[in-house]
Amino acid sequence: MECLSQKELARISKEGMKKMKDLFTTGEAAQICRVSQQTIIRCFDTGRLQGFRVPGSRFRRIPRASLLKFMKENNIPLDNLDSGKKKVLVVDDDAEIVELITEVLNRDGRFEIKAASSGYEAGIATGQFRPDLILLDYMLPDINGNVVCQTIRRNPEFESIKVIIVSGVIRQEEIDQLLRSGAQGFIKKPFTIDELTGKITSVLQMAS
Repeated sequence: MECLSQKELARISKEGMKKMKDLFTTGEAAQICRVSQQTIIRCFDTGRLQGFRVPGSRFRRIPRASLLKFMKENNIPLDNLDSGKKKVLVVDDDAEIVELITEVLNRDGRFEIKAASSGYEAGIATGQFRPDLILLDYMLPDINGNVVCQTIRRNPEFESIKVIIVSGVIRQEEIDQLLRSGAQGFIKKPFTIDELTGKITSVLQMAS
């Protein structure tokens, strides 16, 4: 794991401070509303959710005001839209890893972070915090990442949650199994800050 200098931390903080978004992709709207992207596309195409298509492409864009109106009409909590931040649940029993990831993502400015140190705590936090992404250590004291992925994917309420597995000791066949079980990515320990933030922004479809 690389150590961060004060200069690097300042750079991360400066680059991460973004203005509140005024325009959303269908994927971003789905994560904010806690529904599938297909649901958002269907509502867009039937006129229930107002927006526009990018000229010369098939891409849809949804103005903030339209998304806010849609959420109010459908009794969808506004907390995720108001904060403008992605929710990340860090699940690892290594306190130093949790502290480092939390510090980096806090300084980035685009994330709200919660932490859990076991599969049991992760289950409770997932239901209460409703993260956009779970950074999941593969080998927890009480369970492994494969079981956690399968549990999340069996619950329709969690279908929009992304999972990135983090581990230092894992075989390629285990990584393949995790991806089949519902994880969207894998990061091998030790990792660099750029590798971490790059994987997160890629999985969450955020601008890097």
